[in-house]
Amino acid sequence: MKQGRLITFEGVDGAGKSTQLERAVAWLRARGVDTLATREPGGTPLGEALRELLLHQPMRLETETLLMFAARAEHIAELIKPALAAGRWVVCDRFTDASFAYQGGGRGLAAARIADLERWVHADLQPDLTLIFDLAPEIAAQRRGAARATADRFEREQREFFDRVRAAYHQRAHAYPQRVRLIDASGTPDATWRQVEAQLDAQFA
Repeated sequence: MKQGRLITFEGVDGAGKSTQLERAVAWLRARGVDTLATREPGGTPLGEALRELLLHQPMRLETETLLMFAARAEHIAELIKPALAAGRWVVCDRFTDASFAYQGGGRGLAAARIADLERWVHADLQPDLTLIFDLAPEIAAQRRGAARATADRFEREQREFFDRVRAAYHQRAHAYPQRVRLIDASGTPDATWRQVEAQLDAQFA
């Protein structure tokens, strides 16, 4: 049995990645690929409970980062690795690149500390493909405002925070060109999807 593939979707809040993820999962399943859709933080009962805390409870940056990786450790052990071992493709809404972008770039935690946690939690696992949905923070804010009546504590952050998050995502794309692709999310959903479809199609080459 072939090992499955891990594909992660990343980007600032409001870039449209969740909509594109749903479309990607449907596209893969239509091609006969056994596909699991999941998200971070979350994916497991414990991960979903931690998600509620992370999105809505104030906490120290160190606590936030450790809880993110605690949820990730559970997620990998209970859901992602078993699915990959069974030959399934896992499409995940955010993964460790988000920690480097949000806790690192956005909040200023040293990248070395995040890298230490990454090595501890999943030294033997990296995504096969990461799509970063790139969008100017001011446009993302407009989209978030139109889409959500209530915002979580990440979505309530100021423009400067998302500027730093976006810059950190660009750094990740530059550092790992073999797996990370920037997707221009400034156009219509269909224009964005065409880029996503091309990247997914390349996985079958």
